[in-house]
Amino acid sequence: MRLITDIALTHIVGRGRQTLIAIIGVAVGVGFSIAMAALMQGGQDDFVEQLIDTMPHVQVTDERRAPPRQPAEEMYAAAEIAGLRPPEDRRGIINPTAVTAWLDAWLPGRYSASLRTQGVVRYSGREAGAAIIGVNPETERRVSPIVGDFVEGSFDALGSGGNNIVVGDRMAEKLGASLGDTVTAVSSTGQTRAFRVVGLFHTGTTARDEGEAYVELKNAQILSERPNAINDIRIKLEEPYASVTVAERVEAETGYKAVAWQVANEGIMEAFVVRNVIMYTVVAAIMLVAGFGIFNIVSTITHEKARDIAIMKSLGFSQTDMQRMFVLEGLAIGAAGSALGWLLGFGLTAALASVRFELDAGGQEITELPIAWSTLHYAIASAFALGSAAVAGYLPARRAARLHPVEIIRGAS
Repeated sequence: MRLITDIALTHIVGRGRQTLIAIIGVAVGVGFSIAMAALMQGGQDDFVEQLIDTMPHVQVTDERRAPPRQPAEEMYAAAEIAGLRPPEDRRGIINPTAVTAWLDAWLPGRYSASLRTQGVVRYSGREAGAAIIGVNPETERRVSPIVGDFVEGSFDALGSGGNNIVVGDRMAEKLGASLGDTVTAVSSTGQTRAFRVVGLFHTGTTARDEGEAYVELKNAQILSERPNAINDIRIKLEEPYASVTVAERVEAETGYKAVAWQVANEGIMEAFVVRNVIMYTVVAAIMLVAGFGIFNIVSTITHEKARDIAIMKSLGFSQTDMQRMFVLEGLAIGAAGSALGWLLGFGLTAALASVRFELDAGGQEITELPIAWSTLHYAIASAFALGSAAVAGYLPARRAARLHPVEIIRGAS
């Protein structure tokens, strides 16, 4: 085996210029594949991280996926009721105390219960439609990232006593209100209540900054005429990727609709899978092109060394030895290209990570490209490179191994 390896290395070193070009081709493919994978994976990880941080891992609402079975269906096997639409139920989650106590007993995380109602916020003759959300400030700050998004005032001021409200800065701008002003909230039932603005938040999401207002839970219940009611429970887990299992358990126990963040963003997650397939298809195509260079070199060596092959087979080298020798030549070029490609990929990735820029997209400032550093990217790129190199070496090796030494010496080949 050592002799075969020495002969293979002698062959590829003897064609230095062509070998170097093939190695550079493989290196460029590996390097750019690593950089592209790092950038795309970084963007995906950054987006998923934002989803995990900014939205509840599991959201429980007072909706039901299917209406409860009716007494007629329980009494008579032949009875079946379809298209049932009960009148508006303003009770929210029935028996919320029992539901929250059950969550306290086993939930591997934290939660916050709230009452969400639609209404209008008015100030100085102007008004803005809003989702008025009643929360418990103590529990809300444990699950909502909005606590850190305040540009004026603070979320803690919401629970400082009195009728307080915090609104998005875009809503305040639309109303012409500022910190300390008194606005009027009107619920869908026509109830009105005056609130003092104690905080302005900016999340960077226009829908929230223009259309959300937070008050204390008891004030929302009074405003909407729904005493002791809640209709939304937001859960943050210690392990975000366990959200599907937790959601299934909550829904099975309570009967209320529980949605995990992966399910809520299922379309986006599927798009990421498709994007990754496209990315690795492109990587495979790049490596295939680099493999043609290796194929060309090994084929040329096979043709030029025909008489050497004849002599070696006459000395007792088998067809397997011939195949192994030329496959080793292809793998050697692929391995050298991969090693050089690792350095190039690291350099390109570091260069992308060092890019600094400012982009004001609705208040969200991006100052650097999201980059994912992973050894898996290097391993995958090298696997593609070595795979294409092995195939590129095997094809001419198979032809060389089949050559008959007598025909070669007579000049038949």
